[in-house]
Amino acid sequence: MSHTVHRLRLGLADQLATPYLAVRFDVAPGDDTIEVRLSHDRDAAVIDLGCEGPHGWRGWSGGARDRFVIGPREATPGYLPGELESGEWSVQLGLYRLPPEPIEVVVEIISPAETRLEPDPAPVPPAEAAPRGHTRDLPAEPGLQWFAGDFHAHSTHSDGEQSLGELAALAVRNGLDFLAVTEHNTVSHHRLLDGIGAALDITLLPGQEVTTPRGHANVFGDIGFVDFRTPPAQWITEARDRGGLVSINHPLEGEWAWEHQLAQQPAALELWHIGWFRDLTSTLPWGLWPWWRQDAILLGGSDYHNPDHGYLPGTPTTWVAAESRDPEALMAGVTAGRTAISWPGPTAALLLRVGDELVVLDAEGAVLSDIEGRQQLITGPHVRISLDRAGRGPYRLNGPDRGLLAISP
Repeated sequence: MSHTVHRLRLGLADQLATPYLAVRFDVAPGDDTIEVRLSHDRDAAVIDLGCEGPHGWRGWSGGARDRFVIGPREATPGYLPGELESGEWSVQLGLYRLPPEPIEVVVEIISPAETRLEPDPAPVPPAEAAPRGHTRDLPAEPGLQWFAGDFHAHSTHSDGEQSLGELAALAVRNGLDFLAVTEHNTVSHHRLLDGIGAALDITLLPGQEVTTPRGHANVFGDIGFVDFRTPPAQWITEARDRGGLVSINHPLEGEWAWEHQLAQQPAALELWHIGWFRDLTSTLPWGLWPWWRQDAILLGGSDYHNPDHGYLPGTPTTWVAAESRDPEALMAGVTAGRTAISWPGPTAALLLRVGDELVVLDAEGAVLSDIEGRQQLITGPHVRISLDRAGRGPYRLNGPDRGLLAISP
């Protein structure tokens, strides 16, 4: 057995010098598994944890874990299993929050691993489930159908509390047709999505949340790891070249607001994040809009992590008009801008763009507004408004209490 211990003294000055610190170690030929343990005063500091091998990125668990195991067939969620290449590896530390006075940080590398991994439970369909979004039989252009989903959610492959199967079952329970699983700085979940989705009859879209101290962005598509340590402009270029789509996440959300400066903004924007549900009368995102690209694809995301927050995946719900709910068809619908966002639920008010009309459903008494502030009262349960009369998008529906009900581009 090999057991290497690195003792570091890290404080705020180290955090200011670099956000990421590599602790290097060697893997010898024949080593089968490795285990990494991180220990420090977790009340005094937040230090993220990840790993890189000679042939590339092996995973990230952020501040959610203090240890991980990588082996040829199994790995801790968030990390990629596979043969261990001999040569120089590194434990990647994200220096997220450190005190002014340095503290001791201990990194241990053990081979072979001492901790045994427990497999995730098999996916189990929920005992009760809302009707799936596509069964609502919404008006759509010929050859298309509206599917309900969520473009932002987490499992135990990053800092969520549910396994991938448990997360998918919650999405089914809330009536979703699809769910994008967007783990922080890892793609370890991508290889598992098709099997779990088939078991629960839900489309699971591969994604990753590229996460930095100055902002987060989702990258959709099974395109491989996008390195969060590089400039954001590089994320956008790499994603485009590999066939993926980038969306800026929660651009106005507390300490996770978007601060990176970009010469060119990416194609999509998470305009309605779960944060809006703290105050549905907030107009902050509409204050952002004049400074954003006016042709942005609009997405919503629950940013689901655990049930203690009091909501399920699909809060808010993003609707996509697509030919089917296959991943390729859904992403084609997104890329074409055929999205809408609403509250969750089978009878939630909807605002859909269909051809040259806006279709307003189950929103009698609501107020339709265009981006320039022109408003009109909705006087029936099913109202069609020509785009000539609707003004300029994006459009939104607000209830009599001014709370947000729905958005359409």
